[in-house]
Amino acid sequence: MKKVILSVAVIAALGLTSCKNETKKETESSTTEMSKEMAMTDLSFGVRGNCGMCKSTIEKAVNSLDGIASANWDVDKKKIDVSFDYTKTDAMAIHKAIAASGYDTEKVAVSEEAYNALPGCCQYDHEMMMNQSGEMKSENHSHHDHSKV
Repeated sequence: MKKVILSVAVIAALGLTSCKNETKKETESSTTEMSKEMAMTDLSFGVRGNCGMCKSTIEKAVNSLDGIASANWDVDKKKIDVSFDYTKTDAMAIHKAIAASGYDTEKVAVSEEAYNALPGCCQYDHEMMMNQSGEMKSENHSHHDHSKV
């Protein structure tokens, strides 16, 4: 009888201990996920470029940095949206990586050497507008009459 009671006590102790460890592990992983979430930040800024090849090069330059979650350059708006872990990289590092790959950003101008290394189709106008909203501006039609069509 003593063996049965002792066995039940040991099984109960093991059961409670393993439940306690599972709860502890679950709490630890939640905290880790929360910390990662809190370290993420989003950034958008203008980057000059022309085509799909530019898009690939710009995004590759950004994604080569540690801590980048996503990078998407919009060809039409000349704007990049980046999500990154600010404990691993910062905005200026992102600007510099893009400039090193051959493209002007709002904060860092490309070197002549990096620009000249771009393929011909990617050599953009240095005066090109960037970080455009994409909204179409309505023309002012007050100086003429559309009723005579």
